[in-house]
Amino acid sequence: MKNIIIPIDFSQQSEFALQTGAILAKKHDAKLHVLHMLELSDSLISQSHTANKNEMFFLFALAKKSFEEFLDKDYLNGIVVEPMIKRYKVYNEVDLVAKEVNADLIIMGSKGLTPQDGIFAGSNAEKMVRNSKTPVLIVKQEPKDFDLKNVVYATSLETDSIPAYKKAVHLFSTLGSKLNPVYVNRPFNGFLSSREFNDKRNAFALAGGAEKVDFIAGHTVEDGLIQYAEATNADCIAVSTHARKGLNHFLKGSISEDLANSAELPVITFKL
Repeated sequence: MKNIIIPIDFSQQSEFALQTGAILAKKHDAKLHVLHMLELSDSLISQSHTANKNEMFFLFALAKKSFEEFLDKDYLNGIVVEPMIKRYKVYNEVDLVAKEVNADLIIMGSKGLTPQDGIFAGSNAEKMVRNSKTPVLIVKQEPKDFDLKNVVYATSLETDSIPAYKKAVHLFSTLGSKLNPVYVNRPFNGFLSSREFNDKRNAFALAGGAEKVDFIAGHTVEDGLIQYAEATNADCIAVSTHARKGLNHFLKGSISEDLANSAELPVITFKL
């Protein structure tokens, strides 16, 4: 791992993401690309009116000052940090930056959700997940004992998810993490008998997926994942996502907001 992008808005959640990035950067000698996105209108940028230009320069100067204060942290000592300011609050811009710097990971802070919201619904985190071709790590609390030694990877055992699984294998191998693929068997949603599970797992392995996949029962996907994460003392939960649907449609059904709300662990997503 050499390059990590951290989009920030100078909030406490942004600092959680920055602290997490610092821990990974020190362990893996990585560079942090800390990105702030201004929300400037096209008219403000394109028009030559003096008042518009003055407002734009003021916003950039304010962002630069906020950056200097935000990055004045002892835990960043010894880490190469590159602050970046982009004009628009458009999340495919982050993906363009990720491509430019050959980013291995994007880290974002999130507050979590209210029960009325979908998973990361309407949040910057969901927009990032939907648009990013780079793996996105979502953190919701201060990373006091942050580590990625033991990671749960949720799999549907569908062959179209194998590219995302291989992305996960590559990333976690560079981090020295143990990856634990697991299938959640739900009683009223695609329930598999033991024989059906074994057949599906064997087909998945033959197509290039994991050879060893654990099997756990849960009323919902998130319920099973949280159970399994607790049982295996996991540091993180990894899932795959379709860009068009975000995390609201995960595996073969709809994953509720419970994973985002209930899981205290970081969640990392890989785009299918």
